[in-house]
Amino acid sequence: MKAAYEQLEAECRNERINKVDATDYLHNVRVVFSPNCDERPAGCAISLLVIHNISLPPEVFSGDGVVEFFTNKLDPEAHPYYQTLRGLQVSAHFFIRRDGETIQFVPCEKRAWHAGESCWQGRSRCNDFSIGIELEGSDTMPFTDTQYEALAVLTRALQKTYPITDIVGHSDIAPARKTDPGPCFDWDRYRTGLA
Repeated sequence: MKAAYEQLEAECRNERINKVDATDYLHNVRVVFSPNCDERPAGCAISLLVIHNISLPPEVFSGDGVVEFFTNKLDPEAHPYYQTLRGLQVSAHFFIRRDGETIQFVPCEKRAWHAGESCWQGRSRCNDFSIGIELEGSDTMPFTDTQYEALAVLTRALQKTYPITDIVGHSDIAPARKTDPGPCFDWDRYRTGLA
């Protein structure tokens, strides 16, 4: 599997990939391959979109901390907070930076490791049937106009390709342990952007 990812990375490096193509990548986004994924269970349709927030270090919105974290290249000695992440293997399908840049880490048909222990409408293991989108941000700061625009474009593209029936926050599927995308995420604005 690693060799296949390396081959795809070599073929697609610096290439801009507006719709999901036959290889499950979105056009017009940068691709950075994460090894933190695996196959979805057979016959498991993608029906859920999960919105998260992340910044590394916390509330620092520059640098490559998130990219390094999702690709297992984060130096635990680079910042005291990174010690708490040592050994974790996490990913999301997409990451939308503050300037609206969208990065894809995992092909949509693969299972990214973003939800953890989770449950939605009686179904556990939300990673099995969801796509995860991380917004560069925190629970305490508003998201940018360009992030909302990029998120709406991405969501519409995914809805055209997959039978997505629900869009939720990480806090909705893991309420005992997660708060993201947080109180600063404007759900009404997001839904209006989709319309």
